[in-house]
Amino acid sequence: MRIFITGANRGIGAEMVKQYSETDATVIGTTRAGKDGLVPLDVTNTASLCAAVDSVKDPIDLLICNAGVFLDRGQELKDGFGPDLWADTFAANVTGVFLTVQAMLPKLRDGSKIAIIASQMGSSQKAGGDNFIYRASKAAAINLASNLAVSLKDRNIAVGIYHPGWVITDMGGQNAAVTVETSVEGLIKRFDHLSLATTGCFENYTGEAMML
Repeated sequence: MRIFITGANRGIGAEMVKQYSETDATVIGTTRAGKDGLVPLDVTNTASLCAAVDSVKDPIDLLICNAGVFLDRGQELKDGFGPDLWADTFAANVTGVFLTVQAMLPKLRDGSKIAIIASQMGSSQKAGGDNFIYRASKAAAINLASNLAVSLKDRNIAVGIYHPGWVITDMGGQNAAVTVETSVEGLIKRFDHLSLATTGCFENYTGEAMML
């Protein structure tokens, strides 16, 4: 199995590379910097996407869209959440997901899968206030993934949406509830379970259905 993972330099992405590399899978991880054996890729840049796709010589069985940013942490409603934060967040968390899938389509084949890492913070049923930009971007990513699942079903490509849990990473913080190892172990099981029968699913790393 050949796997392509965006945002693989740290946290969940890095742990995915580690755990998949311990199997017989061929893993291609990416990062903006393109160091430590990872392919350089800025998901917001079409030229970068084209170069990364051109470097992939064989079909991909599993595309994992993990790259993302959380730029509005700590912003105040009265004077924060500036337009630059909105633009940069949506460019990475929403547009970047779409552009990655679009660019990688020629490398996906009948039976391939796409896993999009989202968050329960994008669920309208889990509205918690604050972090408005990140929450809105993840809600948009969930909607995007749901529509991709419909559009790609005829090509026999399944699309799954996943909440990794509140994970102990640079993004999640040290007070988070789930270790990155546990989260990724669960996510990999969910990816294995993904099929046309479950395409469009929104699940957490344990397999629990999440609310939109």
